[in-house]
Amino acid sequence: MFSTGRQTCSRTFGLLRRLKSTLVIAEHNNEKLTPVTLNAVTAATKLGGEVSCLVLGSQCAKVAEEVSQIKGVSKVLLADSDVFKGFLPESITPFLLATQNQFNFSHILAPATAIGKNVMPRLAAKLDVSPISDIIGVKDDSTFVRTIYAGNAIQTLTSNEPVKVITVRGTAFEAAETGGSAATENVSADAVTNDLSDFVGQELSKSDRPELASAKTVVAGGRGMKNGDNFKLLYDLADKLKAAVGASRAAVDAGFVPNDMQVGQTGKIVAPELYIAVGISGAIQHLAGMKDSKVIVAINKDPEAPIFQVADYGLVQDLFKAVPEMTELVGK
Repeated sequence: MFSTGRQTCSRTFGLLRRLKSTLVIAEHNNEKLTPVTLNAVTAATKLGGEVSCLVLGSQCAKVAEEVSQIKGVSKVLLADSDVFKGFLPESITPFLLATQNQFNFSHILAPATAIGKNVMPRLAAKLDVSPISDIIGVKDDSTFVRTIYAGNAIQTLTSNEPVKVITVRGTAFEAAETGGSAATENVSADAVTNDLSDFVGQELSKSDRPELASAKTVVAGGRGMKNGDNFKLLYDLADKLKAAVGASRAAVDAGFVPNDMQVGQTGKIVAPELYIAVGISGAIQHLAGMKDSKVIVAINKDPEAPIFQVADYGLVQDLFKAVPEMTELVGK
């Protein structure tokens, strides 16, 4: 009798494992895949079951081909339509809802970027479930780890929702390897309409430096830079190091640099191999966005600055003297 019950339990468990399936929403610019998608795929593979990737956009077949080569992805869903121009959430959300009704995924993941943070809570509301935001770890298919209180505490939560709608902090997971060969399936978006918003256009800042969120080296400035013109000191150093340039919220709020350079809880989350903080005091909100960096170097004339508590190397000196000297030494 006991043996029969155990066999029944085993069959039920096996069935549940087969029913587990995850959809990862790929992020891209219609021409090239955004690297953070690879990190989201790694998180998805930790959930068990099959992993599918959804590529939606306009003239984005080239991206689907790129996604099909990611190891761990079993199928690529391609939705290519002009209705997705600008990646407006008013267009994406109803399509994701229809896709979920068709395929019945147990988990839906997206990178915790501007697009992911815009779309996923809307989708969760439509599905009448609670979204799980900005996870940094996966314990099992129902248990996740994330930071709370601006990164001051780590929360482990268990979700009993029928479908888990999740955003993934890319810096917390290794990038998935390429070399796979997933099949691609076209999904029609003909039924999707959007009478709520229109995509007019966008202006993208161009730079020869690496993209901030994925750069291996980041040089960031804070309120201590005093004005925007002084950021040229950091640009010169970054060019020598082939680094991206970031800023604290204080520097952005003061108008020194544009907000797409902001690193922190309300800005971009980065985890480069080297992070150089110049004239940054080290407020909790800023630390939440960069404390996972492999090596942190802090330059500040205030020896009591909180940034020194997380720094691997600290230099107590006037940045206007230290940074030009560093730039000169790097150039030799």
